[in-house]
Amino acid sequence: MMSKNIFLLLFFLLYFQTTNSQNILNKDTSKSINPLICDPVEGICELPSNSKLEEKVVLKSIKKPIRVLYFTDPICSACWGIEPQLRRLKLEYGEYIQIEYYMGGLLPDWSYNSGGISKPSDVAHHWDEVSKYYQMPIDGDVWLEDPLHSSYPPSIAFKAAQMQDEQKSLLFMRKIREMVFLEKKNITKWEHISKAAMESGLDTIKLKFDLENGAKLSFQNDLTLAQNFGVRGFPTLFFVDESNTPLKVYGVKPYKVFEDAVLKLKKDVTKNNYSVKLLDLFSRYKTLTSNEYAVLTDISFEEAEKELALLQQNGHLNKLSTKNGNLWSLK
Repeated sequence: MMSKNIFLLLFFLLYFQTTNSQNILNKDTSKSINPLICDPVEGICELPSNSKLEEKVVLKSIKKPIRVLYFTDPICSACWGIEPQLRRLKLEYGEYIQIEYYMGGLLPDWSYNSGGISKPSDVAHHWDEVSKYYQMPIDGDVWLEDPLHSSYPPSIAFKAAQMQDEQKSLLFMRKIREMVFLEKKNITKWEHISKAAMESGLDTIKLKFDLENGAKLSFQNDLTLAQNFGVRGFPTLFFVDESNTPLKVYGVKPYKVFEDAVLKLKKDVTKNNYSVKLLDLFSRYKTLTSNEYAVLTDISFEEAEKELALLQQNGHLNKLSTKNGNLWSLK
C-alpha cells in the first residue's frame, strides 16, 4: 500500500499539473477577505490566511472508485448552500464516491478586522442576504441574539462524533447546521452540542471525552491537510480517482458541475434512478429544505414550495418556518 507521504507527493504533483485543464473553478483570486463574508456569486467563504501547522496528516483508505475530500466548516453558509447538490450526488452516485469530511477552521476567533467585519453583529445582515441567494433558509439573527465566538468548538465536536461513528457524525453535522442556520442556536455551547448528539444517536459521554481529548488532534490534522492542499475557502472538494488524478470543485456550483466531476474521472458509472416519492425521500433524509426538495425531484424552487405547502396542508408534513425559508419533515 502506498505510504501517506508518497500519496501526498503524487497528489500535489498531479494537482499542479492538471489544475489548468481540469479545474472546474472559474475564479480563484488571492485577495484577503473576512471568512464570514461569503461571496454569493462565486459561492465561497474564503479564509484570510492559512497558518502552518506541524501535526501529521491522517488519510483514509480508498473504499470506492472516487474519493471526495470535502473541506468545510459547521458555520460556512456557502457549505449549507451545496447541501442540495451533495444530497443528490450521494443518491445518484453513492456507489462510486466516498465523501470524506474535513474541517477547515473558518472562524478561529474575533481577533481580526477585515472585509468590513469586526464583530459578530456585522454578520447578521450578510447571512440574510446569502440565504436568499442560495435559496436555503439562514437566519442571521443568531449573530445578534447569541453570537458564536469561534467555529472551532463545533468543528472539534464533529471530529469527536467521527471518532465514534462515521454515519452518525453526518447526522450530527446536519443537526448542528440546522441549529445555527435556522434555530439561531449558538452551537459552541455544550447544551446544543449534546442535544444534537443525542438526536443523532451518539453517546454524549464518550463524545464529551473525545471532544476534550483526541478530537482536538484530529481537528489539527484536518487543518494541516487543508493547508497542504492549499485550501483557501469553503466549500472546497477534491474529487480523486484510483490513479490519484485530482479534480477540484470550489464554491457553490450547479448540480451538473458536481456530476461532471464524477463522470470525468469515471466514465463507465451508472446513475442510480432513485425514487422521488415523498416517503422514500424522507426515509433517506429526515429533513429537507425547499431547495433540497427541488434539486432532488428536479423541479423548480417555486414548484417545490407549492408541492410542500400542499403536503403540509394535507397533514403529511411538519414545517419549521424562519424569516428566510422553511425546513420540512414528515409528521
